[in-house]
Amino acid sequence: MESRTLHSGDGSPGMISRRGLLKGAAGLAAVWSTSAWATSHEDHSWKHQGSIFAYVGTYTPNGEGIHLLRMNPWTGALTPIKVFPSGDVNPSWIAFDPKRKYLYAANEIFDATGSVSAFAIDRSTGDLTHINTVSSAGDGPAHLSVDPLGKYVFVANYGGGNVAVLPILSGGALGPATDVVADNSVCSPAPCPLGPIHAENAPPGSFAISGHDAPHAHMIQTDPAGNYVIAQDLGLDLTIVWKLDRTNGKLINHQTVSSSPGAGPRHFAFHPNGHWFYSLNEEASTLTFMTYDPKLGLLTPQQEIPTLPPEFKGTSFTSEVIVSPDGQFVYAANRLHDTIAIFDVGRSGRVTRLGEVWTRADYARNINIDPTGRFMYACHNRSDNITIFRIDGGGRQLTFAGEYAAVGSPAIIIFLE
Repeated sequence: MESRTLHSGDGSPGMISRRGLLKGAAGLAAVWSTSAWATSHEDHSWKHQGSIFAYVGTYTPNGEGIHLLRMNPWTGALTPIKVFPSGDVNPSWIAFDPKRKYLYAANEIFDATGSVSAFAIDRSTGDLTHINTVSSAGDGPAHLSVDPLGKYVFVANYGGGNVAVLPILSGGALGPATDVVADNSVCSPAPCPLGPIHAENAPPGSFAISGHDAPHAHMIQTDPAGNYVIAQDLGLDLTIVWKLDRTNGKLINHQTVSSSPGAGPRHFAFHPNGHWFYSLNEEASTLTFMTYDPKLGLLTPQQEIPTLPPEFKGTSFTSEVIVSPDGQFVYAANRLHDTIAIFDVGRSGRVTRLGEVWTRADYARNINIDPTGRFMYACHNRSDNITIFRIDGGGRQLTFAGEYAAVGSPAIIIFLE
């Protein structure tokens, strides 16, 4: 497994804000694949039926919109097909409905209310047809997800520090929000306090200061059963759990879990067993493991472990966490360090860091595994490309496949089989 340790970031030792990172870039699901874990790439008995399309959400102006590419299941290569223009908005997060008939895009607009767009998918060609666009009920929507029963879209407004519930109407269209909740309203007494500017568990010399100036909702998704809705707020250092009122599309206060001080919880991923939960901390560059009780909807922290090698000093930001479809490994992307950390999952759900692989480009905002389970893709929004890795050793190794795909400011990649 090729690896490289970087001891400096982008040459800027000062404070780095999220908005500054976005301007420098272009000037952000379950996140794991739901397909079965395939055999290793050396096993040529595997047969793929049909096409695999890849959709890439981007930041404008470099990204121009949502990109459609075709994936080669044998080499992992991505071939551009077309771009669906987005104008001056940033379709920086995209997700399918459970039946893969519709695609929803969070348009990350800052200094104004953001929006969410709905598209119908032509499964034979991959084409997208715009259905409608509605308000996200807050500025800078950084993440959205779709209810596993296909009834609601949930959106996290980073700039607004709130979350919203959008109903899915007939034909995949979106309706106005049925609920909007400010993240800092969930504490008793309200408002929730902000976390400290510097992360307690960050590497020595870290200036990873990106969002403790205000509440910042960074991710929202239901538990696997769709009974509870979970969000991460980076500025409040909170993981928030609501009970979902399915009849009225309302969020009912249920639980808050604090991260280590200043950690900045960003994204999370559930293990396939539905009982283990992995939370990625942007400013501390750590991974937190929690157990989850799906009947009670309760999270219990168990472990916090660095995503960077122990000798690292300086500034880095985590971005994405995914769990392998077989549940044996967790992967976490590090920005500035420009690596993907690999963790082995033990019998209790706790993880052991195995090492890392260099992403071979700049600022990996998102990683994902394709439906065959053979390849991992890293989206680099500063170097305007996607790098491709073979998944080897049963999942414990990532080997560069010698493939790049040119995409302006890519923020997320998802696959349609």
